[in-house]
Amino acid sequence: MRLVEGLQTTLAAEHAAVWLYGVLGAQTSQAGEPALYDGLVEGYRRHRARRDQLTGLVRDAGAEPVAAAPAYDLPEPLADVAQVRRVALGVEEGCAATYSSLVAGSVGDDRRWAITALTDAAVRQLAFGGVPQAFPGAPELGPTTS
Repeated sequence: MRLVEGLQTTLAAEHAAVWLYGVLGAQTSQAGEPALYDGLVEGYRRHRARRDQLTGLVRDAGAEPVAAAPAYDLPEPLADVAQVRRVALGVEEGCAATYSSLVAGSVGDDRRWAITALTDAAVRQLAFGGVPQAFPGAPELGPTTS
């Protein structure tokens, strides 16, 4: 994988994450679920910042950054807090997988940046009910059970 392709794929994932976090935040009561709401706001801010950083990295690599889609599909209905939490966890799992691929396809400063983003996504998973993993974003590398 060429670096610019990995950056573009990761940028596309961040566009989707920003959109999903906006939807999730709009479905969550700040007064009724303050911890969840705060986690969603923080996720939105982090993913927006990563999206903006990736846009710059793609431009620095001499390419035109991939645009956001006009809309995205929700992976499931958002009828209750548990569903909002599951979708947020799914966003972070997906971003971790994307960043894991970027780590594998990059070197130097680009790899260090991708590792930081991967670690951030892995930690955020825990806030939404995820479990610690030996290799976040790459479960196939973790221990196997027989």
